[in-house]
Amino acid sequence: MRIAVIPARGGSKRIPRKNIREFAGRPMIAWPVGVALESGLFDHVVVSTDDEEIAGVAEAAGATAPFRRPADLADDHTPTRPVIAHAIRAMQEITGAAVEHACCIYPTAPFLDAADLKAGLDLLADDRFRYAFSVTTFAYPVQRALKRLPDGGVDMLQPEHRHARSQDLEEAYHDAGQFYWGTAQAFLTDQPVFAPHSAPVILPRWRVHDIDTPEDWVRAELVFRALKEGGAPGA
Repeated sequence: MRIAVIPARGGSKRIPRKNIREFAGRPMIAWPVGVALESGLFDHVVVSTDDEEIAGVAEAAGATAPFRRPADLADDHTPTRPVIAHAIRAMQEITGAAVEHACCIYPTAPFLDAADLKAGLDLLADDRFRYAFSVTTFAYPVQRALKRLPDGGVDMLQPEHRHARSQDLEEAYHDAGQFYWGTAQAFLTDQPVFAPHSAPVILPRWRVHDIDTPEDWVRAELVFRALKEGGAPGA
């Protein structure tokens, strides 16, 4: 079976209760839950949480929350892969069926798109890949990044590219923070995601927004509403 796992613990600090705070008229977590359900790709859309209120909001949006995440997997320093592995084991025990593929979907991914989820699953048909996850390009060549010097001045992180033209530099990508498809075996054995056995699903930059601060929230909500009202692709 295929499952979506949305990890949503209750202890967010910078934006309290951000997983269920209203975003563009719905609880934040309801947006990715809705896309996961509408995609038709999953046998179960599961929320992994330690929080009863989050579980209730997620279930009202159509997800299931059939177990609670243990405290040792719900602190500020817990990596994502062990949380997904725990959910895989829990669902296998609950359903009696083996999980073949799991997709970690972050609860603060309102820009998630079903076509991107489908593209990620399709990439896993290639036996070379154990994961497929969302990425996007950097807006500026990373090879021309600057660093601040102790005396207050600046210098280039990679001085060898000082005179290189932007169009001659290799394009670089970063994690888009929306979803991570993987084989159950990859998650259960804690294999790294950022590795040659992973395939990228490349998203346009305008659909990639980290939402970690109140300023991030305001900007993301403005863009989200504009995309919905404008009928842009992926909105």
